Amino acid sequence: MLKQVHLYIKGDVIGVGFRAWTKIQAKITGVTGWVRNNFSHPDVFGVGGGVEVVIQGEENKVKSMIESIKKGPAVSRVDDVEAYWQDAKEIFEGFEIRK
Repeated sequence: MLKQVHLYIKGDVIGVGFRAWTKIQAKITGVTGWVRNNFSHPDVFGVGGGVEVVIQGEENKVKSMIESIKKGPAVSRVDDVEAYWQDAKEIFEGFEIRK
């Protein structure tokens, strides 16, 4: 059964290759969705922005991906990950980096 989660990642996650790393992890894990930097919600991310991710896939794969994101790549620092489970409104074919 298809599961979807929307993540808001806070910390030192911009300018450190976090989006590219997330795309690689998605391919390894076998999930679909997208990742992007987000500077438009200082109430959520703070003034420096954060990273927003939508992940779709089997529940165990989605949960595995969340755990990977909580650790992040070695050059980043993940302070907090807010996860919002939601019903999928569209089905993603792959995993993309959005602008």
